[in-house]
This record gives sequence, structure tokens and C-alpha cells, in this order.
Amino acid sequence: MTQPTILITGCSSGIGLCCAQGLVARGWRVFASVRREEDAAQLAGAEVLFLEQTDSASVQACAAEVLRRTAGKLDAVFCNAGLGVPGAVEDLPRDALRFQFETNVFGTIELINALLPAMRKQGHGKIMINSSILGFAAMPYRGAYNASKYALEGFADTLRQELYGSDIYVSLIEPGPIKSRFRAAAQAQFARWVKPEASFHQAAYVAMAARLAKPGVANPFTLGPEAVLDDVWRVLQAKRPAARYRVTKPTKVFWYLRRLLPTRWFDLASLKGSGDEPGFVYGRKK
Repeated sequence: MTQPTILITGCSSGIGLCCAQGLVARGWRVFASVRREEDAAQLAGAEVLFLEQTDSASVQACAAEVLRRTAGKLDAVFCNAGLGVPGAVEDLPRDALRFQFETNVFGTIELINALLPAMRKQGHGKIMINSSILGFAAMPYRGAYNASKYALEGFADTLRQELYGSDIYVSLIEPGPIKSRFRAAAQAQFARWVKPEASFHQAAYVAMAARLAKPGVANPFTLGPEAVLDDVWRVLQAKRPAARYRVTKPTKVFWYLRRLLPTRWFDLASLKGSGDEPGFVYGRKK
């Protein structure tokens, strides 16, 4: 039996690292992308590739190298690489938004498009995109990240329709709070792009910074990255995978709230659930 193959992006830590290690252990040939050479050592058993999502040449080179090593065949891809640029929408410069979308959206789409011809030729494939609870539930101070995940969800839904009738399936993985280095990376991005001392939201940023810097888990419903691996495995084992896999209790709860509540009530639930309430709520100062 031919060893199945998968490309997983963003394997330096957290979800990507866990999924790469887990699928190697389950007998898959795993191609794992990282951005820094020092992150390769922890990926024993996987074939490590270097990928910078904001660089089109890097994306094309990564896809070409995977297909070269597999003689033009690839069973699955899990587009996991991404980051968050926090901050109020009014404080985010165009370059911050561009960086957010280059990383989370444009790099992901370009990579999938580079792999699709091979999947069409072989007649099958599974495409997984790591979205988020924030791909359907907007929350304050996450506008750039929200927008990038909403964009990925729209892209995935469209691609799924365009692949209808083929044996190529598109699935969105929608995690809620997961143990990872995401908050530390977000803290660095906030420092890079936002000037809190000049912002209307300065006081709220103090609380946000404390949340991002909090050691351990910031949410009592946080799960380990193994929870995402479980759903990735479900996709890989399914004959016809579902369009969406919601990971963690908050994601499942907010999915139903989004469908049931009036917009005003859902906004209030999102404000409370975010842990970051702005200085003004519906035009009234707190």
C-alpha cells in the first residue's frame, strides 16, 4: 500500500507541530513547513520545508518541492500557518492589514492553487484550512484577524462549490482557544503596528496586554492542540469529509448563538466572550 502524503504549514509550534508529529506516528508521509531553520529539529520523522507565506516565490517553491518529491501526487494539505495582528480597527495602518492578509489569506490561497492541478490530475485530494471561531464570530480588537478568517471561510466555501462533483474535498477547521504560542506572537505584532499611547482605546489596551501576557491558558475552555489533530484525522479518514469541524466548546456554542440570536444580542455575547470590552458599548461610555 502506498504511504499517504500530506503537507502541513506552520509547524514551528502548537497545532501544526502537533499535527505533523501525530500524523507521522500514524504512518503518513508528512511534509512540514517552518519559517526558521531552528524549528526543524523538533520535526523528526517529517520532511521539513521552509515557507514564508508573505513571499510568493517561497510559496511556489514549497509547492513545487513537495510535488517533486512525491512525483506529482499529494493526498492532502492542511493550511495551518497564520498569525493575528490585534488592535482596534481604527488603529490599524494599511501595512498592518496588508501583512495580516498576506500571511493568513493570500499565501494560503496561492499555495492551494499551486497544488490543485496535481490533485485534479490524480483525481482526489483533501484540502483543510485552519480557520477559527473568529471566522464567523467577530470580537473586538481582533478586526484584522477576524477579517482574514472570514475571508478564508468565503474562499473555502467558494472553492468547495467549484470542486463539486470531483473527489477533492475542502474542509474548514474552526478552533476556539487552543494551547499555542499564538498570544505571544500576537503581542509582538501589536507592539509592531499599534501606538496605544495615541489611541482612544488606550485603557482597554492595558487589559488586552495583560490577557496576552498571562502565563498558561487564558480561557478555562482551552484545549491542547491534540483536539485539532483529532479533527484533522477525521477528515483524512472520511470518505466525504464535512465542510466544517468545530473544535472546543466555545466554538460550538457560538456557532449556535450566531444562528439563533438577533445581531444586537450576539454582539453583546461576543463582547462578553472576548474578554476585551471597548470603552464605548453601543455608543454609551462605560
